[in-house]
Amino acid sequence: MSGTPSTPSTEEQPDKSKLRRAITGSAVGNATEWFDYGAYAYVATEMTDNFFPEYGFVGTALVFAISFILRPLGGLFWGPIGDRIGRQRVLALTIVLMAGATFCVGLLPTYHDIGVWAVVLLVLLRVIQGFSTGGEYGGAATYMAETAPDKRRGFYGSFLEFGTIVGFTAAIAVVFITETIIGPDAMTEWGWRIPFLIGGPIGLVGLYIRTKLEETPVFQELEADAHVEGGAVAALKDLLSLFWRPVLTLIGLVAALNIANYTLLTYMPTYLTETAGFDSADADLLVIFGQVAMLIFIPIAGALSDKIGRKPMWAGSFIGLIVLAVPMFLLISQGFWPAVLGFSVLGIVYVAQLATISATFPAMFPSQVRYGGMAISYNISTAAFGGTALYVNDALIKGTGNNLMPAFYMMAASVVGLVALFFVVETAGKSIRGTEIPGTPESEAELEELDKTAEA
Repeated sequence: MSGTPSTPSTEEQPDKSKLRRAITGSAVGNATEWFDYGAYAYVATEMTDNFFPEYGFVGTALVFAISFILRPLGGLFWGPIGDRIGRQRVLALTIVLMAGATFCVGLLPTYHDIGVWAVVLLVLLRVIQGFSTGGEYGGAATYMAETAPDKRRGFYGSFLEFGTIVGFTAAIAVVFITETIIGPDAMTEWGWRIPFLIGGPIGLVGLYIRTKLEETPVFQELEADAHVEGGAVAALKDLLSLFWRPVLTLIGLVAALNIANYTLLTYMPTYLTETAGFDSADADLLVIFGQVAMLIFIPIAGALSDKIGRKPMWAGSFIGLIVLAVPMFLLISQGFWPAVLGFSVLGIVYVAQLATISATFPAMFPSQVRYGGMAISYNISTAAFGGTALYVNDALIKGTGNNLMPAFYMMAASVVGLVALFFVVETAGKSIRGTEIPGTPESEAELEELDKTAEA
């Protein structure tokens, strides 16, 4: 095929309406994904009563982790396919599976109805959810990064993570409102189903939006230049043989990110009720306040990363968590409003990572293996450190008797993150087109040749 690209580069300003659709389409899928994880975490007590009366919270936490175990397999499957046939098509497929599995959890009979088969069915649906999610987040982040203008990739990409917090906040708000209206007894009996059932319609809205999306300009250019891999297996082989360094670097960053993420956003309600002594309604309300504060700062952090770079944002967040984790956890034990302050401070410090994920991670890989590189690396690390966060934090507290163990866990993870960050190439303001790792001298030389060819 001719080397002349048929589509504009991301250095040109995209059509505003297309950009709005891209933001909405990416964010709504992310919100659907995290609505499900939030719903499961926020009704963990009710799930334990209905599915694991004999095993307690350990059973609930382990099944929560099961969906994460399948995420790397989902990444291995969906990522290379997204690098072969395009980002948009895979995103439309993953949201159907993801939302469908969430909806079906709300229809399940309980352990009291059919015994262990209820657990089997729950595990099966968590497997489907995890497998589909393995292709969701990497694809959404890649799609957003390749659609946004280079100089504002941090700002526009932050709205993907805005969807993350919206999903979490919507989940806990639904749980809080439902329990307030029907009471704790009815919540345990049948009200726990409501958050999962709501996930179905949210997914249908996301599917409709995603079917209206166009393929990203970067992928279209790659396709026009005949650099798309001949098959998903070839894309996977190239990723693991040629780009293993960014794969390992991203795994380290994601380990730190996810330990903070799942400790703050999924384990915190359990910590507040079982360790800090809050009742369920106060714990939910406290987390809602903190997450609203995070929502306010996400676009600000994304825009700031466009000005000062991604690496300073991540370094500041890691150092901030190392310094503030213990003081803020001590504050959380002092009552409702001190706990709101402590949780909000940690959440805002963490936002510097969260807001810049989709600007940082996809840019660590060249276009032809970007979806696969992002999906596989992210999901391997998320399975190991995200899905286990509920169980590990609970086990650390019970094993040591120290209520500050979640803070120490985040601090240790942040040290790992700082080491990984050293190997990241700064890409703020730089193009992520081409077949070389963005931000490197090889990439700059390739882009010059692409632009000369386009002008010829």
